Amino acid sequence: MDTHAMTDRVVPSPQADPLGFLRALYDAAVARALPADVTATCLPAPPAGRTVVVGAGKAGGAMAAAVDALWPACAPLSGLVITRYDHVPPDCRSKPGRIEVVEAAHPVPDAAGQQAAHRIAGLVRGLTADDLVLCLFSGGGSSLLARPADGVSFEEKQAVNRALLKSGAAIGEMNCVRKHLSAIKGGRLAAMCAPARVVTLLISDVPGDAPDVIASGPTVADPTTCADALTILKRYAIDLSDPARRGLENGAFETPKPGDPVFDGHAVHLIATPQQSLEAAAAAARSAGIDAHILSDEIEGESREVGKVHAALARAVARRGAPFARPCVILSGGETTVTVRSKGGRGGRATEFLLGCAIALQGEPGVHVLAADTDGIDGVEDNAGAVVTPDTLTRANAQGLKAQEFLDRNDAYNFFAPLGDLIVPGPTFTNVNDFRALLIL
Repeated sequence: MDTHAMTDRVVPSPQADPLGFLRALYDAAVARALPADVTATCLPAPPAGRTVVVGAGKAGGAMAAAVDALWPACAPLSGLVITRYDHVPPDCRSKPGRIEVVEAAHPVPDAAGQQAAHRIAGLVRGLTADDLVLCLFSGGGSSLLARPADGVSFEEKQAVNRALLKSGAAIGEMNCVRKHLSAIKGGRLAAMCAPARVVTLLISDVPGDAPDVIASGPTVADPTTCADALTILKRYAIDLSDPARRGLENGAFETPKPGDPVFDGHAVHLIATPQQSLEAAAAAARSAGIDAHILSDEIEGESREVGKVHAALARAVARRGAPFARPCVILSGGETTVTVRSKGGRGGRATEFLLGCAIALQGEPGVHVLAADTDGIDGVEDNAGAVVTPDTLTRANAQGLKAQEFLDRNDAYNFFAPLGDLIVPGPTFTNVNDFRALLIL
């Protein structure tokens, strides 16, 4: 689907086509965050010397393509950006530009990401004060830019990533640990670039849009400490090797802090954020005559519990017309978490949110819900998310699908798949995290 043109399309009537309406809101949110449309205003002028582009993230390929298209043809431009497998836009794949784009694994790093991170470190060394390093980071960069700290094996870095993903830790907690076990994140890439000027363009996928959390902040000062990382590892009972633990305990893995002169003269620009995408979806809803209310772009917590809370709000609107009058659509974003309780289940944050929501709604008339990840991939599956309708549980029961049993084993994907209710747009080439829309008619 061509999401570039989505904001110019007519939004379906929510009464006649509620699911089409919700899908149009999702597409409007994605379109607002596409790099081709949001990069130009933040690009610096070409420097006297070289311009080297580096970066990582699920939007990395599209960000590189946007910079390449906008950068003057007569100005030197080269570099390397890492993106997730199958996240290189088709146009970039068929006609490579001046910036090399390589693919690696997410959410657990692989050798391709490690090799690319090593190459990026080499590209930014030996530059001069006349040179510019243009850094492009988006969600997913923490895993894709994989260069362990000295004394930490690559296998240990992978194991810690897996454990964090299953633990239910918030994204800020996960990235605090990742920064301190890395040789390139947490501001260390900026230090490698000296004395060149560094300009960082960010697409935010984190609650609060903190630059030091996005992709684990390779080029920005890190306010967290080794002690913070140790506390988080203890909280979630994640083991470390003796060398890795010593590096945290003795401060050898400490990151550059705010006020460090290594960041002098550097610039950071947020070119797309979750709030902006929610506002685009709200505008699309209003164009169809439906009031839209944005709860927050910073919602965190267990996906299933957040789903229950959203369901309670939708029921209040449906039954009492408060706190909002119906018809309306309620929008929210952020990054929820899934604590994995059972092996073998399939599904990410969006589908687990929806399953918790569906169970709590119990078929509430007039309530339709869509939840999807704006990168087009819910966790590691092939879907972005799914939808819930007033007859979801009835249709599931007719097929012998017991909703609570699927939730108990973190298997929301296999609950929604037989119902035909998965949303499968493929990679969107951007990432501003969770998108949730509840339509109450």
